[in-house]
Amino acid sequence: MTFSIVARDPDTGHLGVAISTAVPNVGGRCPYAATGVGAVSSQASSNPYLALYSIQLLERGATAQDALDKVVSWDPGRANRQLHIVDATGGSAAHTGDENVDWCGHRTGDGFSVAGNMLVGQETIDAMAERFIASTGLLSDRLVAALEAGQAAGGDKRGRVSAALLVMGDQDYSMFRLQVDEHPDPVAELRRIYEIQKPRVFGPDARSMPRSIMEGHP
Repeated sequence: MTFSIVARDPDTGHLGVAISTAVPNVGGRCPYAATGVGAVSSQASSNPYLALYSIQLLERGATAQDALDKVVSWDPGRANRQLHIVDATGGSAAHTGDENVDWCGHRTGDGFSVAGNMLVGQETIDAMAERFIASTGLLSDRLVAALEAGQAAGGDKRGRVSAALLVMGDQDYSMFRLQVDEHPDPVAELRRIYEIQKPRVFGPDARSMPRSIMEGHP
């Protein structure tokens, strides 16, 4: 019932998730990321603990594939889950359980993974992957563009309700944590909000953004 992309920017190390679905609060339940660690989306019959445990394993040095294999092996509900991960080196891994509702599946590549379930068809994730691969520039721009491509290719076959963008930069707090709920065109609304917020993150205001008081201290 969801389509999403998790990705890492090889130039900046930024990590992020863009996601949309046909129920509210996708941004509050599915996407997770940690600076310098990785990005994860737990979806379908989502279990946030799978994402949280994956982040913990990545923090301890696990690769995306190792973290995925471990948390999926622990989960008795794995057949109904979809989970995908990108780690701090750009490694990616994905799981789509056998009992997810069609169309369901995933596609991984260098520095990204796209996944979806209850979609109109495979064209949704293929469009997302191709848009991401073909794009350049800011990770946040590329994530939003990939989500738009997925929606244009059909998206969730049940309709449109919510969308979200989460991007972690070089600080422990998020660069973007945007969420749209109960909207007739949530991906388009996410784009509108993103374009309003982007100058605050990358424009002159960025110079006043706080940095850790511990930087430069032992």
